[in-house]
Amino acid sequence: MIAGRKFATLIATVIAIPALADTSATTPDFSGIWARNSFNFEASLSGPGPIRNLRRVGPDAGRFILGGDPVPLVGDYTNPILKARAAEAVKRWGEFSASGHDIPDPSNQCADFSPPFMLQMQQRMQILQRKNEITFIYGGDDQVRHVRLNETHPKKVAPTPMGHSIAHYEGDALVVDTVGIKVHPYTRVDRFGTPQSEAMHVIERYRLIDAGEARAAQERHEQTAGRTGGKEGNWPFDPKEKKGLQIEVTIDDPNIFTTQWSGNLTYGRTLLPWEERICAENNTDVLHQGFEHVPTAEKPDF
Repeated sequence: MIAGRKFATLIATVIAIPALADTSATTPDFSGIWARNSFNFEASLSGPGPIRNLRRVGPDAGRFILGGDPVPLVGDYTNPILKARAAEAVKRWGEFSASGHDIPDPSNQCADFSPPFMLQMQQRMQILQRKNEITFIYGGDDQVRHVRLNETHPKKVAPTPMGHSIAHYEGDALVVDTVGIKVHPYTRVDRFGTPQSEAMHVIERYRLIDAGEARAAQERHEQTAGRTGGKEGNWPFDPKEKKGLQIEVTIDDPNIFTTQWSGNLTYGRTLLPWEERICAENNTDVLHQGFEHVPTAEKPDF
């Protein structure tokens, strides 16, 4: 990861690049800054869906949760999408979280974000559309992702944290296909500790929807996932904007899951300008408890 003045200069340069969207009648305009006020994948409309938090179902279902990021994160290890090894990991991490600790992941350990964790964690992103490439800038540690348009994956992909991503337009949708995702010690599918392997294959379908439909989808999700930032959220939406953005994410990892499954992410355009956030290189998140704190001496040196 890049830190310091050099990184800040790089990000400022990237964001300053105009969003050169193809303005032809057949190409949707996804350019701009998008935001949501929750984490995790939204439930799919049909078919196998994402892991849900067992602590946010039953009596809590339908109760609107404001002011945060509801924990503990106790993933439903009985979800039939999980193979036995994955179910065991989700159960173990759920017990760890329920005992008052945070599950270590790329966000709280300042590690590289990888799909699909990267997608379900982002509350802000900027999309830059250009002729041969789509560039995504993510609010989580200001990470930048380059997606090549109308290309193919090489026969042999060298694994990297973000993987190798290609894209094409299908009518009113942008389809992003990612393989070659490198697995490191903190790589997770989600915040419930679901593992992944280098067989991971992620497909994202971006499409514009009505702004009212987008807000309704977000509020349904916030019933159980919570809304960060209180009543208005951290990133208030532009009330004059007529369009929202919905992403359907389809995930396939035969080493972890019994079947491919899908989850959604819904965004609205925000009124607030981009806010730079950098996680220091080789740092750990000292605000999270129970895992890799900054070393502390047992007694003073003098």
